[in-house]
Amino acid sequence: MTLVLPTRYFISPDVAQDITPAAADHGLFALDQLEVSFDPVLDTLWTYMRPTARPSFNPGLLADFAQWQAGIDHACRSKALPIKYLVLGSTFPGVFSFGGDLDLFAQHIRSGHREALVQYGRACVRILHRNMRGLDLPIITIGLVEGDALGGGFEALLSFNVVVAERGTNFGLPETAFGLFPGMGAHCFLSRRLGSARAEQMILSGRSYSAEELYDLGLVHALADPGEGRRVVEDYIRQNRRRHSGHCAIYEASRAVNPLTLDELEAVVDLWADAALRLRDVDLKLMRRLVAAQTRLLAAAAE
Repeated sequence: MTLVLPTRYFISPDVAQDITPAAADHGLFALDQLEVSFDPVLDTLWTYMRPTARPSFNPGLLADFAQWQAGIDHACRSKALPIKYLVLGSTFPGVFSFGGDLDLFAQHIRSGHREALVQYGRACVRILHRNMRGLDLPIITIGLVEGDALGGGFEALLSFNVVVAERGTNFGLPETAFGLFPGMGAHCFLSRRLGSARAEQMILSGRSYSAEELYDLGLVHALADPGEGRRVVEDYIRQNRRRHSGHCAIYEASRAVNPLTLDELEAVVDLWADAALRLRDVDLKLMRRLVAAQTRLLAAAAE
């Protein structure tokens, strides 16, 4: 793996003096849609999504995630960065992620391009499966939710060990509104967390859930007041650093007791692609309206 020092690799000034030579010399994260910084005091890699268009998982962002995971693996195994905690958030105001690239989905559905849908879905679940496994490293993953997480955005958070959400944020799986279902892991993850019946109920309802509701269900692990999400994550890490090894072992044991294979996730992607190709024109029109609403939100955020 060839390493270059990227201009986008950011280290905050207040901790830069503590960076080890290995970390300073080996920039691992030259990414267009992910903003990455390392805190050597907390041994934490902070990453924020900054998609170039709507706050969704466009193909470029998925490619960045794959490269990001490869960089983390290299940084840990080469000891360039002593990462113990991995945090993912979003820079988009009021939104963690709206999930799948609906505009892209509609294009592939109209052209009947099943293989393109499958390739997109498998790219998503490969990233989520690796995240669920902590990249097979002694790393604890934390999702930081400072805005709404819908569809694939919610599914992505289910792959994290810990989710910290600000009060007032909303979560949902709205795919049933346009005749589809969440095909990037929701059923697999929720069935293991809540049981199959409760998972189906959440998916079929299409309703929105507050951070407080998901905290009561155990899907959100800590609540923060608006604007306090990062501080709560930092506090969580400080309070649990001495238990890091034990926590890693607990999460590994949980995966062993209730395993989720990549094959299972990919099989659901195949079902999702088949369901997508059965959508009617009225469903695609609703999908386009959702894309238009997301685009207006992007324009408002840019003002």
